[in-house]
Amino acid sequence: MIEIHNSLTGRKEPLQPIEPGHVRMYVCGITVYDYCHVGHARSNVAFDVVRRYLRYRGYKVTHVRNITDIDDKIIARAAENGEPYQALTARFIEAMHEDFAALGIETPEHEPRATDYIPQIIAMISTLIEKGYAYVAADGDVMYSVSRFADYGRLSGRKLADLRAGARVEVDAAKRDPLDFVLWKRAKPAEPAWDSPWGSGRPGWHIECSAMSVALLGTHFDLHGGGMDLKFPHHENEIAQTCAACGTAFVNTWLHNGFVRVDDEKMSKSLGNFFTIRDVLPRLRPEVLRTFVLSSQYRGPINYSEENLSLADGLLERWYLALRGVTPAPAVTPGQATERFILAMDDDFNTPEAMAVISGLARELNTAKVASPAEAPRLAAEMRSLAAVLGLLEVEAELWLKSRPAGAPLGSGESGEAAATLSVAEIESRVEARRAARADRNWAESDRIRDELAAHGVLVEDGSKGTGWRYR
Repeated sequence: MIEIHNSLTGRKEPLQPIEPGHVRMYVCGITVYDYCHVGHARSNVAFDVVRRYLRYRGYKVTHVRNITDIDDKIIARAAENGEPYQALTARFIEAMHEDFAALGIETPEHEPRATDYIPQIIAMISTLIEKGYAYVAADGDVMYSVSRFADYGRLSGRKLADLRAGARVEVDAAKRDPLDFVLWKRAKPAEPAWDSPWGSGRPGWHIECSAMSVALLGTHFDLHGGGMDLKFPHHENEIAQTCAACGTAFVNTWLHNGFVRVDDEKMSKSLGNFFTIRDVLPRLRPEVLRTFVLSSQYRGPINYSEENLSLADGLLERWYLALRGVTPAPAVTPGQATERFILAMDDDFNTPEAMAVISGLARELNTAKVASPAEAPRLAAEMRSLAAVLGLLEVEAELWLKSRPAGAPLGSGESGEAAATLSVAEIESRVEARRAARADRNWAESDRIRDELAAHGVLVEDGSKGTGWRYR
């Protein structure tokens, strides 16, 4: 049985879908005012694997990943650029889709945009006012009354008294309580706005997710995910709003992925260590970034560094080398490795342990290619099948080993730019020249060509079946 760490209770609990065989999952998506960064990659790859694994285990999955397309940051950036906010968000939604596709992140069943759910948002706010959980403040904003919700702070473990003690002195005079948060913002001049019973305005951030999740998954569903930074106040506020409006438990299990650090420091623009996915991918194959992300269990922190990226690249190289020259069996015959893989993933989606199982299969495959060739196709098929659950090993082995993105470091003795001038055709030509030199027993020329290729990050391999090559 799959067990998942529930942030709400602080312990692992068995997955027991409300509707047997059907898992309904909501994951907080992107606020589209800029390009997606490495932290977004971490979160979205993690929940992509959750979705993939649930389907692998036979569940029907309805996955909702929202897009926040109206927000203070969006409005400010659009004004700064001198463009309509719709043009800004359309551009960054397209960029997000491109980045996610490059990383092998599958498209969810639903990808709602906040601006398409204004009627549902208004209806939920109206219900909260009717039930006494919200009020219209003196400045025209609609506020949620935190003190009215007895369980506020349950998810984050925070108490109202402690939160108030830490609240800023300069409290908004329109609020009844410094902890109250906005549900509907009264429009300022020239800002995007929609009509409502409380005047022209736009939704607050927290209410958007409550309204969209309920509209698409119902008032009570199985899983809700997001980054650890969303646990408070965003997810805490979602619980308060939705439970108060709907009178249900809202979500059974909350999942939160850990933070990304860069060279053991917090990632931030002020520290100059902030990387977008587009900064990274021109010099790093997407599958390497995905492998790096999955090398850490989703709940823990992960350290983005050249060393760790190199380790991920090396791991993939070993896997693809094992698969090289083997045609996988047409049908997968699960073995003990599959059992170990399932045990690892059933334990709160333990991807590092699952990847260790795949590494074990790679070692078995390397042995089988020599000792028992008839077993190799079965092992290759099992290896690819398990890796596919993680969204890995999606490329043919020979293509992976003979391809490299532009600008990537290609090995010692030569810069990436210089090495990139050597095309595959030129490499093949030099390898063929080396074969001829070896046939003529011209060892000096053979060694010269080998060293020249090595300076470009190309490893020449001599074996019983002839001479081949691959990038290092």
